[in-house]
Amino acid sequence: MKNVILKTQTAESIIHCGADTFRSYAPELKNRQLFIVTDRNVFSFYRELIWSTFGGSVPVVILPAGETAKTQRYLFEIISKMADAGMTRKCTVVAFGGGVVGDIAGLAACLYMRGVELVQIPTTLLSQVDSSVGGKTAIDFKKIKNLIGAFYQPKEVICDPVFLKTLPSREMRCGLGEIIKYGALDAAIFKKLLENKNNLYDGKFLDEITYDCINHKAQAVTMDERDLNGVRKTLNLGHTTGHAFELNYGRKSHGEFVLIGMYYEMFIAEKLGIGGGAYYENLRTLITSVIKKVPSYDGVREAAYSAKLDKKNESSSKISLIVPKIEGKSAEITLTVESYANYLQECCASLKDKNESN
Repeated sequence: MKNVILKTQTAESIIHCGADTFRSYAPELKNRQLFIVTDRNVFSFYRELIWSTFGGSVPVVILPAGETAKTQRYLFEIISKMADAGMTRKCTVVAFGGGVVGDIAGLAACLYMRGVELVQIPTTLLSQVDSSVGGKTAIDFKKIKNLIGAFYQPKEVICDPVFLKTLPSREMRCGLGEIIKYGALDAAIFKKLLENKNNLYDGKFLDEITYDCINHKAQAVTMDERDLNGVRKTLNLGHTTGHAFELNYGRKSHGEFVLIGMYYEMFIAEKLGIGGGAYYENLRTLITSVIKKVPSYDGVREAAYSAKLDKKNESSSKISLIVPKIEGKSAEITLTVESYANYLQECCASLKDKNESN
């Protein structure tokens, strides 16, 4: 077990990483006034564990599984049930689930009585390596991902790999999407990924790389908690195009769309002379070890225009992309929407030719 301390000007989080962290730290929460938020899938697997760890009388809200739960309806349902259960300002909201549960439960904790304690217990690979750490909370609104949200640091995060044993392969690919993103930002993580490119699903490797990703994110958030100086913005590598495609094409997981977004954005960066060579080939190898065939999409111009509302953009007429430059370094590209759309179309045509030739 290892701990990472994330300390900002406003709060401090302790992130417990590794095997047996749940058994070691979760029972310590039992004597607090708890309110648990989870989803149907997680609850079906871990109902008995929740009751035996926290007690059978603890109030629990069980959300639908998936992104459809990240709405104002379910946010206010959580807050309403907290009030009905008599939760006070001394209560602790426990987000027991994946990224969706963590996002919406975190926002509810931020809003209820102007802020109550939050503990994240992430149960997916993606939420363990990324979304449970750093204090970003949100719901989707007007078909825009994470449009309503707040920065609100959890008091604790308990990242135990025991929960990964029940994940379907799609969820593992989803988490690997974020892990490979960290590889494009951190030279040491990139080296480990290359050394283990044929063994990415190994439990021991995932345990080690999860800690590395958390540590990288904690350092970025410590330097730039609220996305003000550009350090934290780098964590969005692959996400501008990934979010646009996720909104328009669906079906794949968030992490898979991050990898697809990375691929398209690397195509743009290479066209602009920002990155390339053996480094990009190695990154593409990692991407295609998870996404066997990067898709070419129809109607990609519409997806490009939906990226205008991405929260990283500083202008409604320009698209901001974070792209790999060299090992351990990234760069920001700013394009007009029309130029961005043209590059996406060009990449689609290239992928279509490549996929047909194979």
